[in-house]
Amino acid sequence: MAPTSPLTRSRAFTAAASIASVAGLLGILHYLDIPSLLQQRVKSRKVSSRCYSQNEEPSLAAFKTLVEQITLKETYPLASDIQKNIPIYDCRTITREKEHAWQDELYHVLVHGPGVFVLQNFFTDHDPIDTANAAYETIIADELAANGAKGDHFAAAGTNSRIWNSFSKHCLQTPRSFLQYYSNPLFKLVCEAYLGPAYRITSQVNIVRPGGKAQVCHRDYHLGFQTASDCAKFPKTLHTTTAFLTLQGAVAHTDMPLSSGPTRFLPFSQLFEEGFMAYRRAEFNEYFLQKYVSLPLEKGDAVFFSPALFHAAGENTTKDFSRSANLIQVSAAFGKTMETVDSLPLIEACYEGLRAQVGKNGGWSRDSEAFVKAVAEGYSFPTNLDRRPPAPGGMAPESEQEVLRRAVEEGWKREEVMDVLRTMREDSSG
Repeated sequence: MAPTSPLTRSRAFTAAASIASVAGLLGILHYLDIPSLLQQRVKSRKVSSRCYSQNEEPSLAAFKTLVEQITLKETYPLASDIQKNIPIYDCRTITREKEHAWQDELYHVLVHGPGVFVLQNFFTDHDPIDTANAAYETIIADELAANGAKGDHFAAAGTNSRIWNSFSKHCLQTPRSFLQYYSNPLFKLVCEAYLGPAYRITSQVNIVRPGGKAQVCHRDYHLGFQTASDCAKFPKTLHTTTAFLTLQGAVAHTDMPLSSGPTRFLPFSQLFEEGFMAYRRAEFNEYFLQKYVSLPLEKGDAVFFSPALFHAAGENTTKDFSRSANLIQVSAAFGKTMETVDSLPLIEACYEGLRAQVGKNGGWSRDSEAFVKAVAEGYSFPTNLDRRPPAPGGMAPESEQEVLRRAVEEGWKREEVMDVLRTMREDSSG
């Protein structure tokens, strides 16, 4: 082989350098996301309507483009399976070393992916569910006798049995069962993946009897519970923001075969920016009915999803089977819960049990930490800073969670911790 000339080597070197330069430039453009930057620059120089108009029809074609994506298994390697575009995770495979990786995947599913995931074996021990179900039965019977049947969101009243604020009522009915149930550390893992710390849990029980009809396709709290005219009053940014203030979920308290009507989902629909204006429109509802997917669940499984996802509870077509779920709604520290939870009687009811749990475990366990985060308020505001100045070395006054942890660690009696919490509440007012 003839040796290459210096000129040839020089040209080859120059070509390689040019390719490297182009590749580097493309990398920079990709990193800076130049098209998006240019688009933002155009937007910054043109004033447009800050709100969506009820008179303008959202694009169904654009909506279809979003929701007709495919969920790839390669995107979610920790998922045990992908079915009907929904990632399925087996909670028995979660390890402490991979918790952050799990949370990263769950976050991606909700924000950039299909918007819904199933957690199999969320409860591997069914005793917390069985004792909760027994408490629910008593509550439903008492409330039915006192007040009659209750209405349901986006469905006909009278068919289903529903417990509003089952979170508080469960605790006050059977504190031991409540403590056991919400000590599940998976609540903390999932909630913090999407909402960060200081979240707030509320829950409602829904039991759909045989013949119970399907809900109408909808989005959820906050804007999902507003009328179309009210939604049109909120700026476009809040249509996006509201989806990140709440996490929706449900724990299966019975098996849920497809014939019983487990929740119907339209994966990727949470990505549609005009969704809160669109879901009520007939053409979007018709498309939902054509394209929705649903997965069967087993008792102890859970499903979590973005509140902006188009969804609806299904119809129970069985003859003799009631589908029961504890509907979980978690609010970020910066949002407001759908129901008012008075945490003080819940803490009072469970305090001795919590102390015993911590003592039995030889200190704070993941279970006890999950329970404190579920029951006590973790956000210090709003408050009266004259009466409750920021804690030494911090930016905020002590929260209920911090007081409760301190009380357990220092061995306070129940009366002591309740006196401190009541004083804190009084000092925070007005």
